[in-house]
Amino acid sequence: MGEDDGLDWPERQRRAVRAHAEADARRRATAHAEAAEIVTWFVAEANRRGLRPTRLVARSYDGRGRYRTGLTGWYVDQARSRAVDVDGRFFLLTVPGSLRARLFGAEAEPSPPPLIVGEGGRDGESIPLRTLLTRRLDAGSDG
Repeated sequence: MGEDDGLDWPERQRRAVRAHAEADARRRATAHAEAAEIVTWFVAEANRRGLRPTRLVARSYDGRGRYRTGLTGWYVDQARSRAVDVDGRFFLLTVPGSLRARLFGAEAEPSPPPLIVGEGGRDGESIPLRTLLTRRLDAGSDG
């Protein structure tokens, strides 16, 4: 018999939910660690190839405003909404619009890099992180 024998149904459910949540957290942590290694590889390869980093600009959620960030790195998509900075951190460059951000610049926070960029998005466009970053490297400094 199983270890849940003698437990009432609600307790078995709580244990099952907890086990699923722990397994999902482990899976996400493993994926983020793997993606972080890919981002580290990208920065090293960009430096090796001599790709010039640029000052990164964030856009407001509605897409109308553009804000300085104080970050330097490489945009990795054509929309310029995702970037990797020179320290190997991944950023989604969308921020809430504000007068303060307009005057003093926006504070973009690093995000855990995904293994599949755009996964779960409504437009159905997704791409493996390594493929996206390889394309960016192949585009050179003008990309």
